[in-house]
Amino acid sequence: MRALALRKPAAPLFFAFALLLFAPTRMQAEAKGRSVVLGAIRVVPYSAAGDPSGAQPGETRLRVRPLLVGGKEKEWTTGESHAVTDRSFVIRRALRLNDALPSDKTERWVWQRGPWLLVDRVTGAITALRLPDYDPAVSIVVWFRDYAAYCGLTASGRQLYAVVAQISARKPILAKKIASWPPAGETRPACAPALWQRDPLRVTFQQTGGSAISYGLVGLSAVLVEDGDGNNAAAPDQ
Repeated sequence: MRALALRKPAAPLFFAFALLLFAPTRMQAEAKGRSVVLGAIRVVPYSAAGDPSGAQPGETRLRVRPLLVGGKEKEWTTGESHAVTDRSFVIRRALRLNDALPSDKTERWVWQRGPWLLVDRVTGAITALRLPDYDPAVSIVVWFRDYAAYCGLTASGRQLYAVVAQISARKPILAKKIASWPPAGETRPACAPALWQRDPLRVTFQQTGGSAISYGLVGLSAVLVEDGDGNNAAAPDQ
């Protein structure tokens, strides 16, 4: 009876040892399951109707890539990604839309550029970004750090604004009126891509056919750069 009593703890010790032995393998498998990668490029038919500012002249094809999390397709993306931190990046979503009319007998699928996505490389979390006053008709987003600079339209669609949004902020850091919209003899694009400068931190906007306007960013506010400094801010830091 004493010999049997002494042998009883052997089983719990064995299972504890087995858990320690296989725990690293399980943790590696879970980490691998959250891997975030962009897949192979695919060329698809493109419709510029929903993204007039982002379309190139005569563009009829779009290069898209799947966003894979743990080996599973989560979204389709297009364009280059921008690393915000060492664990997160932003990239533009590609949308596949059914363009069929009610009278059409078959579905008609088209691809368009969509909103921006924030992707966490560690957790695999994907968040759709809602940029203030962003409008696909006029907005071309240029990223720097966690700032997005672009021309935007107010809710009425009658005012063109220079906008700088920060991912973590609810309100834009900068929202300044550039002009009324649409102008006489409307042209595309509405603005040239914004130009960033690192030190001091500045961003320059230029409406098509207009003069460049530069703003210095201090903390969470923006200050207009005087004309005398505008030429220096017009070129991005190399």
